[in-house]
Amino acid sequence: MSSLDAYPSDVREQVAAARMKVSALHAELPRWGLVVWTAGNVSQRVVVDPAGPSERDLLVIKPSGVTYDELTPESMVVCDLDANLVEGDRAPSSDTAAHAYVYTHMPHVGGVVHTHSTYATAWAARAEPVPCVLTMMADEFGGDIPIGPFALIGDDSIGRGIVETLRESRSPAVLMRNHGPFTIGTDAKAAVKAAVMVEEVARTVHISRQLGEPLPIAQSDIDSLYARYQNVYGQH
Repeated sequence: MSSLDAYPSDVREQVAAARMKVSALHAELPRWGLVVWTAGNVSQRVVVDPAGPSERDLLVIKPSGVTYDELTPESMVVCDLDANLVEGDRAPSSDTAAHAYVYTHMPHVGGVVHTHSTYATAWAARAEPVPCVLTMMADEFGGDIPIGPFALIGDDSIGRGIVETLRESRSPAVLMRNHGPFTIGTDAKAAVKAAVMVEEVARTVHISRQLGEPLPIAQSDIDSLYARYQNVYGQH
């Protein structure tokens, strides 16, 4: 096992900041009703090479099986992108290999989140994409929320499914079949936002279907909404 002491001081400072950020963001998951008990996790990439993201990077993630009210910045664990523990007193999340695979193969991703939020997971159990029938979905996801393949937990199989599905998609969320949602973002906060939004739209579209068939949005309008939201909306 390598040690964080082997890394430059600026990297250690980044790790300390990421631990604080990731710890705080874990509190957002129960706040928005996305997790029960100890299920779910948030991670953040720590870039080691000044030239940019690389396979030498680290990630900060929650330890396995620890309840959310017990989490502190100090309890967060640090791993390399082979999912090896670099620093921490507890075993890392069982999803660490999936997170690490995403960071290795999607250099633009700086944060990953996994939950078993009820409505999004219900769509995953049926292996059906959430159709883009809301302007909010066009804004956030740029189209349907896709389904990823079935994969067993424990190695990088889930990570491979995430990357294969999202590499060709504008969506920051994938519903892994029979499992639940994984979301990505430029940092951990963006990935948490995507996790909140995927549950909200999954719930809304489910309710809409109880009332009748939701009306589709034209692809040209989806493209226009997505471009505006990603490039114009908010503070720039």
